[in-house]
Amino acid sequence: MANYTTTTPEWAVQGNSAVMSGIDGVKDTTVGNINPALVSGKLKPARRLVPTEDEFVNGVANGDRVMLSRAITLIESNNPKHFGKAQRVLQRLLPKTGRALRIGITGVPGAGKSTIIEAFGNMLCDEGHKIAVLAVDPTSSITKGSILGDKTRMGTLSHRPEAFIRPSPAGGTLGGVARKSRETMLMCEAAGYDIILIETVGVGQSETIVRSMVDFFMLVVLTGAGDDLQGIKKGIMELADAIVINKADGDNLIKAKVTRGEYERMIEFIRPATEGWPTHAYMCSALEKTGLAELWKVIQVFREITNKSGVFQRRRDSQLLDWMYSMIDEHLHNLFFGDAVINGRMPEIKEAILNGTISPTQAVAELVKMFDVKRAADRQQSVLKNEL
Repeated sequence: MANYTTTTPEWAVQGNSAVMSGIDGVKDTTVGNINPALVSGKLKPARRLVPTEDEFVNGVANGDRVMLSRAITLIESNNPKHFGKAQRVLQRLLPKTGRALRIGITGVPGAGKSTIIEAFGNMLCDEGHKIAVLAVDPTSSITKGSILGDKTRMGTLSHRPEAFIRPSPAGGTLGGVARKSRETMLMCEAAGYDIILIETVGVGQSETIVRSMVDFFMLVVLTGAGDDLQGIKKGIMELADAIVINKADGDNLIKAKVTRGEYERMIEFIRPATEGWPTHAYMCSALEKTGLAELWKVIQVFREITNKSGVFQRRRDSQLLDWMYSMIDEHLHNLFFGDAVINGRMPEIKEAILNGTISPTQAVAELVKMFDVKRAADRQQSVLKNEL
């Protein structure tokens, strides 16, 4: 056994020398997890292999959670070299998608979205469902970082084998919904998850993009939301299939009942979000786990009614087209700003705008005029051919 040395730092309590020397002070390399062959240099650490396209497809199709996580990482990568492989994997998995129920959950910060998902997800897992939670965390506009702490809030659900939780940074995208959320959702469906819960950053006009991704859209609110007119002004209500008043427990129960009545009156002046489905307000308590079973019954009735009327499939068809249009916008954006000629000209254009030589409108017209779509597309194709 190695002899560890100890030292007493300046901040330590007098007489307490509990700071050990660490690995560098250990002479016996058989102690702990240190492999003597690694220390001597005779054995090199194995290089982490990148899964092949077949390994990705087979792993996800077989419900391998590790491979699913790596496939989602591939999908979310902004490296152009990963784009082709990610799309081929997704294309091969498409036949296994489309069978899950997609539920969007949004609400003001502090409304308890994560807590509801925790309790709701556990209840569904108990009923035999496989749950995938796509939680989009806000991204700092200054540091560009995200905490990605949703698994901490969903402590019990994250430990269940029937549940898969994937926190992703919003990355500044519209509405806080990650750019690749649609592809991630399809990956989870291909892995066998039959209910997909998408939690968004918060409520705002831009947050409505989540409506174009899900079948059922749930708005979580709190008591004291304001008067009737203020509620109607919130455009997000026009897209909600259900309004859920959370934290309807304890001393707050009476207030929650009053709030429910207020939202029911507001809804009378708003056109239903889904044809043939009347939107209503419901109460629940994620803490006491009340109202969740009733909410699940509402969602099941919604699915049954919209399937019979054909609204369910028409909405999904419309979402596919919306997806295509948004991808066209993104693709053209990337082609434009990735073009070498545009990047070479951009500093001069910026300086001219700031000096007042040309207007922003004139600058855009000049940049678009010199942009060659074929040149940019050929460049992208060459990158994809040389992908790793």
